[in-house]
Amino acid sequence: MSKEDRQIKYNFLKADAKKLLKDLGKDRLKEALRSMMKIRNFEVRAESAYQHGKVGGFFHSYIGQEAIQTACVAALGQDPWYTTTYRCHALALLLGVTVDEAMAELYGKETGNAKGRGGSMHFFSDKLLGGYGIVGGHLPIALGAAFSLKYQNKKSLSVCFLGDGSVAQGLFHESLNLGTLWELPAVYVVENNQWGMGTGVNRAICNQPIAENFAKGYGISSYTANGMDYFDCYNCFEKVQEEVLKTSKPVLVELVTERFKGHSVSDPALYRSKEELQKAMKTDPILLLSKQLVDAKMLTEEEVKTIDKEEKDKVIAAMKFAEESAEPCISTLEEGVFASEERE
Repeated sequence: MSKEDRQIKYNFLKADAKKLLKDLGKDRLKEALRSMMKIRNFEVRAESAYQHGKVGGFFHSYIGQEAIQTACVAALGQDPWYTTTYRCHALALLLGVTVDEAMAELYGKETGNAKGRGGSMHFFSDKLLGGYGIVGGHLPIALGAAFSLKYQNKKSLSVCFLGDGSVAQGLFHESLNLGTLWELPAVYVVENNQWGMGTGVNRAICNQPIAENFAKGYGISSYTANGMDYFDCYNCFEKVQEEVLKTSKPVLVELVTERFKGHSVSDPALYRSKEELQKAMKTDPILLLSKQLVDAKMLTEEEVKTIDKEEKDKVIAAMKFAEESAEPCISTLEEGVFASEERE
């Protein structure tokens, strides 16, 4: 597939970066950069642990997409319900799961986020309803959370992250239909990283841009922004929150990004040329935000390097913690499940 075949004209919602630099201030932006570096360092070392046989099952890296969920949680806070895909490590870390708990879960240890039972694809927290392995299968769960919020008269949101591959699933359309019909406060965020496993988005989705075109069929609003730019993402989520809290109707968001890794750790990503990947990596969201903060004299280059090293050291320590943690006891295997067979 040629690069020209993948070119789509997006009507990006652009932020006033200078205004946001001033409004958000040094401390909040430094924390955002730290969060993005935490995610990046975690994914790099966790993938290495997988390759060394320390992690079982599957592993899906969020590298390249860090600006999206970091900006979302920074803009919306911890109040909404969040639901996401099997690419769930980043959101869990943003919602309070520690690097120790996250790494131990990958290692399948008792000290893990789900006591070693969830593995890489199923992280949870007080506000994270879970990472889910079935493509599109979590959308009705997010819809149910939105229904619960409305039923209880709570002024909050249900935020659901999904990949571009989920758009072709029936549950995507059923959820948008019911959410619109019942006027539920659901925010569906399509993280369009250009590839559904190894299939280019233009070969899988008939109508693009995704949010702009599919939202029209359900009579709801859409927002499209550059998912590699932290300020554009933050600005987008601020506007989305304002609208949904006002109207209690679903909104469809598309954030255009590109993962720097294959679909999973076992994917060599041969469907993408080296030139395309190198071009994508020039828009690295962490490098972009770092440069913006240095140019604004909020941080020095040395301070940026220090933050990165601090987060790297925490993740390396987490690997040691996971290695030394106990295996789950076989006698507790059926604890924490919805139902189990009674045995004499």
